[in-house]
Amino acid sequence: MANIDELKSTGLKATLPRLKILDVFHRGTQRHMTAEDVFRVLLEERSDIGLATVYRVLTQFEQAGILSRSHFESGKAVYELNEGTHHDHLVCLDCGRVEEFYDAEIEKRQHDVAKLKGFEIADHALSLYAHCTKNPCPNRAK
Repeated sequence: MANIDELKSTGLKATLPRLKILDVFHRGTQRHMTAEDVFRVLLEERSDIGLATVYRVLTQFEQAGILSRSHFESGKAVYELNEGTHHDHLVCLDCGRVEEFYDAEIEKRQHDVAKLKGFEIADHALSLYAHCTKNPCPNRAK
C-alpha cells in the first residue's frame, strides 16, 4: 500500500510494473542496482516485465525523484532509492561492492575549495575507487 501512495504522490500511476519494480528496491538486499539487476530479480520471481519496461520505469522513477542514478566504474547506470539524504560512495575495483558514507569534514572542505576557486556548489557526487581490504573480496587477485 505504501508503494501505491509513494507513486501517486509523485504523479505516477500505480501500474503493476511500477509497483513490482519499486518493491524490488524496497525489499532488496542489494542497495545499488542496474537495470539488468532489477530485471534478473523480476525473472527469478517469474514476472513477465521486459527489460525495456524496466529501463523506462527506472528513468521515470529517477525523473520523479524516487530513485537516484549514479555511474560507477562499470559505466552502467546504477540506481538506489532516493531517501533525501546526501552520501558519497566507496567502490571496490575488484568486486564492485559499493559502500556509502558521509563525512562532514569532506563536505566542508569541498565547499571551501569551491569558494576559493570562485564557485558555489549546487550539487555533487563523490565516488572513491579503491581495492577491498575486507575479507572475503570474491574478485581480489590471490
